[in-house]
Amino acid sequence: MAESSVFTRIMAGELPARRLYDDDQCIVIEDRSPQAPTHLLIIPRKPLVSLAEAQVEDAPLLGHLMWVAAEMARRLKLDDGFRLVVNNGRGAGQTVFHLHIHLLAQRKMPEAGLADGLQG
Repeated sequence: MAESSVFTRIMAGELPARRLYDDDQCIVIEDRSPQAPTHLLIIPRKPLVSLAEAQVEDAPLLGHLMWVAAEMARRLKLDDGFRLVVNNGRGAGQTVFHLHIHLLAQRKMPEAGLADGLQG
């Protein structure tokens, strides 16, 4: 389980963030250092450190996070496409050790090396 992080503090109302979606399983906020015109973070309320820590019982939550990503893309009319990124571990650029999904859109992304410079 993740220790207290910036995300748990945002969920507790201790830190400000622009919430675009909020339910009993996750929140969606705007990234404070966007790497694309649309850069959202989909964050589960369950404090998993990373995707690698997820267990089989977390499968419904992980599916819900993917559904929320698609729902946000529909709401924001990201008809031209979007990309989802999960950084898993320091070597992948993870800097906040609470699982989260980056949703990026409205910028042409390179095929390889996308995660270069995309931290979180």
